[in-house]
Amino acid sequence: MPATTSTTTNGAPKRARPAVMTLSEAAAERVNQIVEGSDGSILGIRLSVKKGGCAGMEYDISAVTGEANPRDEVITDHGATVYIDPMAVLFLLGTRMDYEETKFRSGFTFVNPNQVSACGCGESVELRAAE
Repeated sequence: MPATTSTTTNGAPKRARPAVMTLSEAAAERVNQIVEGSDGSILGIRLSVKKGGCAGMEYDISAVTGEANPRDEVITDHGATVYIDPMAVLFLLGTRMDYEETKFRSGFTFVNPNQVSACGCGESVELRAAE
């Protein structure tokens, strides 16, 4: 998993820590297509989880425009930038984001070690916070 680094309030470097999640090359390529296909107003995508669906939670993806939320966790993998809602971090630790196209659908998919179950239609999941 790629490591991220930042600095402390006094400017000293913090110890490197693993990224919350990783992206496949296909997911990174799709994120970059979204960013490059905009008029320059999209910085990346934002990933969060929200309550909904029959299993209890849903992944929510939106475009980051203007200024990013300074509290978001920022992941850069394969040249693509994903912003993660701080309320979603514990549910996404260790997740691998992919992008797939089939004959009938295309979209981002998630391999999440914190997923307990999913509904039959695949639109919602049950997640537990990472320990």
